[in-house]
Amino acid sequence: KVKPQLEDKEGKTFDVFTAVEFKTQVVAGTNYFIKVHVGNDEFLHLRVFRSLPHENKPLSLHSYQSSKTKDDELAFF
Repeated sequence: KVKPQLEDKEGKTFDVFTAVEFKTQVVAGTNYFIKVHVGNDEFLHLRVFRSLPHENKPLSLHSYQSSKTKDDELAFF
């Protein structure tokens, strides 16, 4: 659901977009930190926010980090 948001921010499309690892952080909703394989040896770390159910809002891409590798640790950011 956040792939189109990322593609808009990056100004390109991703043929490969596979989550390989994730962590969560509970706040006034939930932050998901997701390591995504986007092809070749390229990875991105995404921070996706899911609001509380009663707010009825869609998932939103809060921020991301590019130029990551498969071995980079997925950390809160």
